[in-house]
Amino acid sequence: MANLSASIEGLSLQSTDKNSKFKDCFPSLNPIDIYREHLSEELAKVSGVDADKIFPRIAWTATLEKGDLSLAIPSLQLKGKNPKELCTEFAAKFPESDLVHPPTATGTHLQFFFKPQPLAHTVLPRILTERAAYGTNGNQGLKDPSDPSKGRKKIIVEFSSPNIAKPFHAGHLRSTIIGGFLSNLYTVMGWDVIKMNYLGDWGKQYGLLANGYKYFGSEEALAKDPINHLFEVYVKVNAIVTEQSKPIKDLKDQIKAKKDKGEDVAALEAELAPLVDASEDEKARRYFKSMEDGEPDALGLWRRFRDLSIEKYKQTYARLNIDFDVYSGESQIKAESMAKAYEQMKEAGVSEESEGAVIVDFTKHGAKKLEKAIIVRKDGTPLYLTRDIGAITERDEAYHFDKMIYCVAMQQDLHLAQLFKITELMGHKDLASRCQHINFGMVRGMSTRKGTVKFLDDILQDVGDKMHEVMKKNTVKYEQVADPVKTADTLGITAVMVQDMTGKRINGYEFNLEAMTSFEGDTGPYLQYAHARLCSMARKAELNMDELHTANFDLLSEKHAVDLTRLLAQWPDVLLQTAKTLEPITVLSYLFRMTRMLSSSYDVLKVIGSEPELKKARMALYASARQVLHNGMRVLGLSPVERM
Repeated sequence: MANLSASIEGLSLQSTDKNSKFKDCFPSLNPIDIYREHLSEELAKVSGVDADKIFPRIAWTATLEKGDLSLAIPSLQLKGKNPKELCTEFAAKFPESDLVHPPTATGTHLQFFFKPQPLAHTVLPRILTERAAYGTNGNQGLKDPSDPSKGRKKIIVEFSSPNIAKPFHAGHLRSTIIGGFLSNLYTVMGWDVIKMNYLGDWGKQYGLLANGYKYFGSEEALAKDPINHLFEVYVKVNAIVTEQSKPIKDLKDQIKAKKDKGEDVAALEAELAPLVDASEDEKARRYFKSMEDGEPDALGLWRRFRDLSIEKYKQTYARLNIDFDVYSGESQIKAESMAKAYEQMKEAGVSEESEGAVIVDFTKHGAKKLEKAIIVRKDGTPLYLTRDIGAITERDEAYHFDKMIYCVAMQQDLHLAQLFKITELMGHKDLASRCQHINFGMVRGMSTRKGTVKFLDDILQDVGDKMHEVMKKNTVKYEQVADPVKTADTLGITAVMVQDMTGKRINGYEFNLEAMTSFEGDTGPYLQYAHARLCSMARKAELNMDELHTANFDLLSEKHAVDLTRLLAQWPDVLLQTAKTLEPITVLSYLFRMTRMLSSSYDVLKVIGSEPELKKARMALYASARQVLHNGMRVLGLSPVERM
């Protein structure tokens, strides 16, 4: 097992060099693959269909009532025979098995239920010995699973991407949570993951900010809290811009009206010129021009703002169990990369001039829905899209990635679709095919109790305070927690993240402080409570946890014990399924199913007071459940607590 991230404790990885005759089958990593192999071989004898064809069609089940594995007979594409009749025939012919009960024919589906004792002996010792690595599958990330020497596939996950000196808004929060989850998921699937934060750190607004800092800046405040202070400066200087813009706009409107009538506007233009020249907006433009020209003092101040902001961001991200490998940004894209992109677009006939600007008219390239996109403004300045085109080629040259994910809100669907299409039209079809936009809906009503600007730290502080209030209500338990403030902070972060993950990414949701901090229902605090309760049980059991794998698992015969074992066996498959859906809810739904099952088991499968061997076996089952719950929470980016 190799810990792939020093700052993210608990994400481990296991691989294997043991081969199966079946593609993507790893019995030494996934216990369910032992059963898939067995069923494929036996069904081949019964049906006359090649086992290689059967294996990929044996599906995991989302509910235990439908069996542990199932096979849709129509998927075998057997001609001339009624699938329902074939299903009944195959069920009747299936031989006696040590691993599974006789299959059940339900319509056109064969359902297979695992025999409890062999399953318990297979799954529970694995979980107890593999621990954090259980469920992971490093072979999934290999370029060529048949030849590990070719190395791992590389993925860039671009996420979070806040704008320096502006609030860390709801879109950035969602991007951070989902991007962190995707990074963890690809890590435990064996990919070489590069976490990239593409900051909004360039443009005229930084000229405005620099000038504003001369008026309103404080070195002390900047050192103490750079992001909040720079935002305060930005708000104050923007107020001046707003005040100055009214008379300028009025004069421009008068000039336009006179021009339309053919009247002389020289006097008005003479009046306008000094107003524009002295305006903060124009000063900001000139300052930014000096930045683009490489003027040392201008760049020095901008770099300070950027570096201080990044240091502050790092502290916040650490609370969310996220560390970035690369802090990129609009400022980092080389001018020559954009110039090269312009040239390639021109040579490929992708771009064209239109009223002094350079555009791409997608209707001329068979993509009518993508409309038109401006590449270079009339004044020669590049846009976000231009920088993104430069960035995509720069990253390909620098990292030689196999896949790149942009974790950005659905409002940017058109922008990303245009970017990928332009990349393709420029002759980089392969590069475009390796890029994917993971989008998401927006959060509504996200604000702090104070009703102030929505900085992420403010939000986390607010929810942490709320959790602290809830914890204080149980005096006995509160006094047992070593660091209640830190625990409350962890619970608050969990509450925010779980609310964000409850539902498909594309769905927006209402930010609800009361609902997310509740211990009732499918919430973050409830998930943490389930983990803490299992930890408490282990403390009170007074057993050697390192010897639990030697327990007599035959004693786990009750339905609650059998069903819990069946659910724990599914965890590797849940991760594989999540790698297809790329939805946090796939993992979260599984964990909540487990916590509900655990809750109904405690009165039936008592540990304290049981006979020694039964006590050991039941504790082994609960310790396995705690480990899988822990593993799932870590993939989601959560920090499981042991007391609360």
